[in-house]
Amino acid sequence: MSDMVNRNLVRELDAPEEGRELEATSNEPFPSPQPALAGQTGGLVTGKVLRVTDREVWIDVGAKGPGVVPREEWEPSPPPCPSDAVEVLIEPAEEEDGAPRLSYRKARFERQWREFVGRHEEGDTVSATVTARITGGLQVDVGVPAFLPASQVDVRRPPDLAPFVGRALECKILIIDPARRNVIVSRRAVLEVPLRTIRRNLLAEIEPGQVRTGVVRNVAEFGAFVDLGGIDGLLHVTDMAWSRVHHPRHVVRIDETVEVYVLSVDRDRERIALSLKHKTPNPWPDLAERFPAGSRHAGEVTSVTSYGAWVKLAPGPEGLVHLSEMSWTRRLADTSECVAVGDEIEVQVLSVKPEKQELSLGMRQVMPNPWDKVAERYPPGATVPGVVLRLANYGAFVGLEADIEGLVHLMELRRTRALAHPSEVVSPGDRVTCVVLNVDSERRRIALGLPDQPEEAHLAVRSGTEGAPRADLPGQPRLPVEVLDWRDRFVVRMAREVREARAFDGLPILADALEDAGCVEEAILAHLRDRGPHARRCWVLDLILGQR
Repeated sequence: MSDMVNRNLVRELDAPEEGRELEATSNEPFPSPQPALAGQTGGLVTGKVLRVTDREVWIDVGAKGPGVVPREEWEPSPPPCPSDAVEVLIEPAEEEDGAPRLSYRKARFERQWREFVGRHEEGDTVSATVTARITGGLQVDVGVPAFLPASQVDVRRPPDLAPFVGRALECKILIIDPARRNVIVSRRAVLEVPLRTIRRNLLAEIEPGQVRTGVVRNVAEFGAFVDLGGIDGLLHVTDMAWSRVHHPRHVVRIDETVEVYVLSVDRDRERIALSLKHKTPNPWPDLAERFPAGSRHAGEVTSVTSYGAWVKLAPGPEGLVHLSEMSWTRRLADTSECVAVGDEIEVQVLSVKPEKQELSLGMRQVMPNPWDKVAERYPPGATVPGVVLRLANYGAFVGLEADIEGLVHLMELRRTRALAHPSEVVSPGDRVTCVVLNVDSERRRIALGLPDQPEEAHLAVRSGTEGAPRADLPGQPRLPVEVLDWRDRFVVRMAREVREARAFDGLPILADALEDAGCVEEAILAHLRDRGPHARRCWVLDLILGQR
């Protein structure tokens, strides 16, 4: 096998980090007990043992003087005896007295390396004994120390390498690096040889619609991988059940044997899509008959999110209760303020969309709507007490009773001067007495005013007033229009800012302010709210600014 083929084999490892692991290992000397031989200029020579002490072995190699080798280099075997012939390696450096520096351990490794290279080449299969677990994989003995990366120990990377220590494994030589005396082997390459035939046969016989038995090999957030006998198929989380699955581990677990339905087969890419839910009938086509809109059912909260709660109907699928459908009056910032996982609640079916597999539920629909009787309790002109809850740029929100609040617009807060912000008059927590101006039960809004406000502080509506400007809307006949009291600086300032910045997205807010103040001219309000031509919208702003 050529050097180019072997390098490509390493690059084709499954995971990118595993490839980098091999690359980094091949660029560094193999971490073995033997010292590195880089830079060695000596060679192997046979010498005669002169004497043996407790710490040293003196050897004559024919140099200026005898060389000394540490006795520990023979451990755990016994050292040689005087007059024995031993093979040693001459180090490039000499001792201070000119004696040669010798190494028995390096000579032994060099002899083993030459024998290994003479018998094997890249691509050969060898027997490897695992000697230790090291960083990134295992150290094995194939005649010389070699490295078995963790990604190459098995077809799937094992989570723990400790059980492999001491075992004899059949491996394939991936890389032999003579310069660094490194050898990298792979057990995975040997195991995959028979798997190729198994995969080829499985791909030839498997078809969509079949039910197969497999073993769950891995579980991720997006699904689970099931071994069908040589090929892993993907069981996506959306195909595990007809109802919503929060995490695959709630349905399957590793090493569990499962029966799966084959959705699709991609023979070119060797990919198989699997399903659990398709083994059972689809409940969505007739769901609208079993759970018609308007029907009420008991359910259990299975999940809570920022936008709502998922409720499991018994028996039936999961539906979503949106945050806006939990209360008629409460302004909920988070779903957890109303429900928690495990709560038993009653819900009403709002809509069923079988084609999208969506079931919309509501909680507030099973409770009385307090806004149905708000108009009776708060007729226009009634004087009511309240507490200022919060302030906005356009007014103050006043709490009238539990979860019922009204808005005192900034224009209603004026006394003898224009206000830039409601905080100039009221603060949160203040107790105030208000007058009900208008109740809109459909939009759940109550417009309030202050009873002691002068008449001129309110919005003046002057249809047909003498001197009121008349103008033509583009494409419309001449119409009488309602004219604002030009002393109302708040509305004029808002209109001027929108006009100058051409920030037309702010026009609906201006329309709400005008309507809350009592403006009923539909021509003005419609052009402010509709996304019509800019010229027509600018005409309305010019009218408010008194330029028409």
